[in-house]
Amino acid sequence: MSLFSAFAVYFVIWWVTLFAVLPFGLRTQDEEGDVVPGTTESAPSRFRPWRVVLWTSLVSAVVFALWWVVAVVIGLGLEDLAALFEW
Repeated sequence: MSLFSAFAVYFVIWWVTLFAVLPFGLRTQDEEGDVVPGTTESAPSRFRPWRVVLWTSLVSAVVFALWWVVAVVIGLGLEDLAALFEW
């Protein structure tokens, strides 16, 4: 596998992980009891983007490492997974 392909897979994993990590630890303005006029109650009270980026990068690095071991080191592919589910 080329370096570019590995980066592309990591990039896709990172973006999927971002949307999974984004709501973790989020407190809304309604939960805090301090709704800023002109915003919705479900808006975050304190958004910490660097914290989200850090957690996303850490989790996606672990997922990418697991994928690398399964796909490259062990050599399992989509065809092998499909064979597991054949009746």
